[in-house]
Amino acid sequence: MYQFDSRIRYSETDSEGRLTLMSLLNYFQDCSTFQSEDAGVGVRYCLGKDLIWVLNSWQIVPLRLPMLGEKVTIATIPYEFQKFMGHRNFIMLDQDGNYLAKANSVWSLINLKTGRFQMPDENMIKGYPVEPRIDMDYAGRKISVPEGGEKKGEIVVMPHHLDANHHVNNGQYVSMALEFLPKETDVTQLRAEYKKQAFLGDVLYPYVVSEEGRVTVALQDQEEKTYATVEFEIRECR
Repeated sequence: MYQFDSRIRYSETDSEGRLTLMSLLNYFQDCSTFQSEDAGVGVRYCLGKDLIWVLNSWQIVPLRLPMLGEKVTIATIPYEFQKFMGHRNFIMLDQDGNYLAKANSVWSLINLKTGRFQMPDENMIKGYPVEPRIDMDYAGRKISVPEGGEKKGEIVVMPHHLDANHHVNNGQYVSMALEFLPKETDVTQLRAEYKKQAFLGDVLYPYVVSEEGRVTVALQDQEEKTYATVEFEIRECR
């Protein structure tokens, strides 16, 4: 398990002083990045070999979003390699060791020159010691988009949407989708499935399906091919 400690900052909270869902996702993403960098197999190492880890899916379950000033521990646990695919958990704990959130993620290693999947090398395998996966209710990686949705305008990819790999960061798709949630609701589970990369200047067309206790947002291109699908399980704010 790789972990680091932090404290919830004002810039990471909502109007009620709670950690936002996007800030939670960013903590998890940063944790995996820190592990890679500390192991010597981070962004520069991968790019030097024309490789990139691409996120296939997220499942994030917030149990209690911490408040401003709370001390927290964020940890990640790689638990399985399947050829070119890597599976890893994430957790956030409070100061007493109680779970604040749990997550699961699936990644693929891609060769930038060939566009094909590639097996991780020995340094990568050593950099991500495998441990048993955490106890949680694991959802499927694929997300079905129900019929009866509505198209909601368009989103043009801007420079702030991009990450060091020059495509839209996985968290930015979630941020876009969050805009379509009803007010006064809490997210009890987030699932995201990533299908293709979006780049600077691309136009995304949100297709939104609202059901009882669930909102699904498919971010599509003009031909209705999906970049990413984000599914939220929601409840009224307590």
